Amino acid sequence: MNLTIENLNKTYSNGVQALKNVSLTINKGMFGLLGQNGAGKSTLMRTIATLQDPDSGTIRFDDIDVGRQPDKLREVLGYLPQEFGVYPTVTATELLMHIADMKGIVNASERKMQVEALLEKVNLWDVRNKKLGGYSGGMKQRFGIAQALLGEPKLIIVDEPTAGLDPMERNRFYNLLSEIGENTVVILSTHIVEDVSTLCSQMAIIGKGEVLLTGTPDDVEAALQGRLWEKPIEKHELVKYENQMNVISSRFHLGKLMITVIADDLPDGNFWSKAPTLEDAYFNVLSKKKIAVGA
Repeated sequence: MNLTIENLNKTYSNGVQALKNVSLTINKGMFGLLGQNGAGKSTLMRTIATLQDPDSGTIRFDDIDVGRQPDKLREVLGYLPQEFGVYPTVTATELLMHIADMKGIVNASERKMQVEALLEKVNLWDVRNKKLGGYSGGMKQRFGIAQALLGEPKLIIVDEPTAGLDPMERNRFYNLLSEIGENTVVILSTHIVEDVSTLCSQMAIIGKGEVLLTGTPDDVEAALQGRLWEKPIEKHELVKYENQMNVISSRFHLGKLMITVIADDLPDGNFWSKAPTLEDAYFNVLSKKKIAVGA
């Protein structure tokens, strides 16, 4: 089970090049696509999901040429977009039954069995007859996963699924996604580093439409081992350090501004070594490409 993307390009009518020669190979399991808002993640997700065509390049899923056989891909695809609407006056059961029918699950007993099993899986069984307009944000996201899983898809795309969820709902979502990723190709598009470090065995960082780095989260972190240093500074000193050193990030801790610097040797005696995290690696990649954090 394999998704192969080669030299994908997309430029919108306003001149924005959203994808620049994107190439990725994604195997079974959870794959994290990490990037800031506007990095090109959603454009790539929509293109894979056959909702828009690239200007050039190819996408293959196993033996399916996605550009030439979009209907074949849709038969094996589950998709949870970044923003999706629900009919507020119908129940979860009613809407899932309707979506299952549209997905081609025509046998009534099979449709009922799948819907009920999914409502159990996403922990919505107790509210299955509640109108969707009364669902919380986390409940709507779990409903979104349920509709994406209808028809037992082989490729699942979830775009920014945990944005706006509280910590408890996010943990529920992590557990659900990790279970799903055992037997399918799951692409998780997110700007939240924790999503990738928690769930994904493979990842890519994307910025300004380009793939900037690929690998496993562990390998990406390990590449910075012994090269990260941090120390507290006064806020007015930040520009000085940015001019003198390779500052990849700054954060406040107990009221002090902490800077993280990448260097082969100890910058000065007031710094101490920092164990690398995926967030450090992410900031380092963005820094190299001169992409401002939070831009």
